[in-house]
Amino acid sequence: MLIDLDRRHRLWGFNHFLFGRFGLRRAPGLKLCKVMGSGHHGGFGLRPSTTRQGVFCVFDTEAQADDFLRGSPGLAAYRARGREFFVCKLRAFSSRGSWAGTSFEPAAERPDTGPIAALTRASIRPTRAAAFWRRSPPSERALAHSQGCLLAVGLGEAPLLRQATFSIWNSIEDMDAYARSGAHLEAIRSARQDGFFSESLFMRFVPLSMDGVWQGVRYG
Repeated sequence: MLIDLDRRHRLWGFNHFLFGRFGLRRAPGLKLCKVMGSGHHGGFGLRPSTTRQGVFCVFDTEAQADDFLRGSPGLAAYRARGREFFVCKLRAFSSRGSWAGTSFEPAAERPDTGPIAALTRASIRPTRAAAFWRRSPPSERALAHSQGCLLAVGLGEAPLLRQATFSIWNSIEDMDAYARSGAHLEAIRSARQDGFFSESLFMRFVPLSMDGVWQGVRYG
């Protein structure tokens, strides 16, 4: 889920960024929960947002995910305090790498049609952080203006060093066209050649449902 908190609830949001995952972890079947901050205006770069957050949860079963979406007090608390709130239920069809040592098995077939979603997450080596951030902005600007990109947001567990990108696309072809060209392709090559990451994860999903508003756009 993605949340843009009402400014009156910024302190509440900061506390939940630090400790909210512990409350959410009580949900039955929850395998992984990550509460992340976002860049200014929900984008990318070094300036943090004081109101925007993202939460990524993985469940053992779809039924448990549905129960969480319907009845989680933690989710309801975010929804009540958000001036924008967006939630998307996903099923992975491709996964490479790991997150905090956890890898994920795809549970869906590669779709013939869109939309599709993508999550890219990496732990940046401290000694390579400056080089990474020098190369990052052109790739991020290209993402925001790429054909077929319906939603894109920069997220992070920790400033500068643990970063993620979540995006939704009209089709696999649109996403691949972005991934295999221009600034993004150069950034990927540099990451591999220069050893920017100590851990990384690349996942693609079939969106099963989307609901809410993000950056003024209604989904679902």
